[in-house]
Amino acid sequence: MAIVSQGGNTTPIIALAQPTRRRVDELPAEAYFVGSAIFHYLGPSFAVLLFARVDVLGVAWLRIASAAAIFALWRRPWRTFLELDRGGRTLIVALGAVFASMNVCFYISIDRLPLATVAAIEFIGPILLAAIGARTSRNVAAVATAAVGVYLLTHVRFEGEPIGVAFAFANAALFTAYIVLAHRVARRSGLSGIDGLAAAMLLAFLFVSPIGLSSAAHALSDPVAIAAGIAVGVTSSVIPYVFDQLAMARLARATYALFVALLPATATVVGVIVLQQLPSLVDLAGIALVMAGIVLHQASAADS
Repeated sequence: MAIVSQGGNTTPIIALAQPTRRRVDELPAEAYFVGSAIFHYLGPSFAVLLFARVDVLGVAWLRIASAAAIFALWRRPWRTFLELDRGGRTLIVALGAVFASMNVCFYISIDRLPLATVAAIEFIGPILLAAIGARTSRNVAAVATAAVGVYLLTHVRFEGEPIGVAFAFANAALFTAYIVLAHRVARRSGLSGIDGLAAAMLLAFLFVSPIGLSSAAHALSDPVAIAAGIAVGVTSSVIPYVFDQLAMARLARATYALFVALLPATATVVGVIVLQQLPSLVDLAGIALVMAGIVLHQASAADS
């Protein structure tokens, strides 16, 4: 066990970490979700501003690369990965692949569509997954409600931005996979959720590099772009994902997904404040219907 010297005495480092661990455990899981919700779209809004200096795929690479570097210095996740069994390694690899592809799809979509629109579409996957798993009348109503909301958000944009809409739906599918895989990592016995997250982010860096490194290459000589990329990585992939793990470790998946219903509203507020993306009345109605669909289907899940 590693020790530190204090006036001739030796104190286990783990003992020094116990007060911090207690403070982390004392905070309610809901507090971590609120923190995650704030940063979940605050970081991407900064990324939109960075698009003026760096190509979209380059921004995705900078985000994952900076997050991977921070996690590598903080957690040394390769040790955790090597100690896992085959099933654990497969889970981490899958989460890393989802991180890489989800970030690429998300950035391509927010480069073409308002942040709030992409955020609302993002939750169609979890709703459909729940409906397939539990075919109750309430879940059917939830899917129908959310579908009307998505129609209001996208019917005008299918012709103007078909690529943006397509990648937004791809991001929705990947976000569903993220919730499932990240929840398994948070609950896996013998694995710290944050260490699993850190290992997955390193693998995400390997997966995204062939796609985004060339687009980010010119930014590596731009100190402003590098600083902005690090800021995006911290606010988008370090803080919210760590908070997600701390919340998921103590919340049932259905309860977590119920809180997720707040995220489209969070994205709308962030889009207005940071990006001056003012939603129309139709957009607001669509976002409200998607949120209602999420709440409706999760209420069903909680009842069953």
